[in-house]
Amino acid sequence: MTEPAQEAFLDALVEDDPVQLYEQAPCGFLSTTPEGVIVKANATLCRWLGTDREGLVRQRSFVDLLTPGGRIYHETHYAPLLQMHDKVRELALDLVRADGGRLPVLVNATLVRDEEGRPRLIRVAVFDASDRRRYERELRAEKDRAEASEARARTLARTLQQTLLPPTEPRIPGLELATAYRPAADGLLVGGDFYDVFQLGRDEWGVLLGDVCGKDAEAATVTALARWTLRAAAVESEGTAHALANLNELLRSHETELFCTAVLVRLRPHGASWRAVLSVGGHPPPLLLGGSGEVAAVTEAGPLIGVIEGAHYPETHLTIEPGRGLLLYTDGATDARRGSDFFDDHRLLASVRARGSEPRRLVDGLVGDIEEFQEGPASDDLALLALRVPPSPAHREQDVR
Repeated sequence: MTEPAQEAFLDALVEDDPVQLYEQAPCGFLSTTPEGVIVKANATLCRWLGTDREGLVRQRSFVDLLTPGGRIYHETHYAPLLQMHDKVRELALDLVRADGGRLPVLVNATLVRDEEGRPRLIRVAVFDASDRRRYERELRAEKDRAEASEARARTLARTLQQTLLPPTEPRIPGLELATAYRPAADGLLVGGDFYDVFQLGRDEWGVLLGDVCGKDAEAATVTALARWTLRAAAVESEGTAHALANLNELLRSHETELFCTAVLVRLRPHGASWRAVLSVGGHPPPLLLGGSGEVAAVTEAGPLIGVIEGAHYPETHLTIEPGRGLLLYTDGATDARRGSDFFDDHRLLASVRARGSEPRRLVDGLVGDIEEFQEGPASDDLALLALRVPPSPAHREQDVR
């Protein structure tokens, strides 16, 4: 409302002048016949449209004031609603000014009927929605910017996460192996779970799976540090304990004050079997998979990596026979939630026993069981790595069955 119009409206309020209250109201008023011909319009509406009263009254219909799209909406929504309910509320339309410009408005209308129920008059109130429309445009633009920013963050997180994992499915000649990684559901933060498979010598391989405390860029830095430190230390030493101890001292002196958990395994063939040496640092225990569905945990373990000075990480020596294997996993498996209930160790063991030791079937089945169990988005990322010494022909027939 312009300043002179506002002053006239306030004067009408003081003087209690009903004519001026109608003419100088802060909204546009018009009355039309049931067919829509304008028979009355106040000064506010005329001023908004840039025309005089003589150019409206008995000269134009309400639908003539609308844009082409508004005229279609008038016929498909406005008019039918008015006939059915005798009123419409807050319809968003655009009026066309005399200069061709558009005025965003909200329209309220009431259909007045005579004593016999026949339509007699339509009273229309028009509210200037320019500020509201501008706010809505700004809100949509801000929403679009936020969605674009989220998409960029998700892409960046996914790209960064991919640099912390092997680019392709790892392979070890002579072993069956399968992996899975599932980020936390929002995908906006880089998770701390990681795994790796690398060759240590002509017939020796390293398998690594771990979890860095925290998320985002700082955790990604420590994840890369842990992964490459353990790889380098595994190449330099014969066992696995020294590598975890080396990472422990490195993280204790690192500026981030983050810690991690990890399992490091050295593997080499021994006839039809494979010899394994492994060390665990504060990590969920690896599971030994039997050929007939039996499952046992490696219970010997050291503390969290990066917390205790001079921490010791014992080594466990295993012989993995044909048809048997190992499952390494992060706590994203057992910490999956449904309300206050967790997937926990018991459900994990039951799922592993039900899936058997074939790596791909085991990993895919376990991920499916966890996702089916949990409610809502996953709050933590998940990494799985399963390996098996190929079974003998007799065992393979059991797998097929």
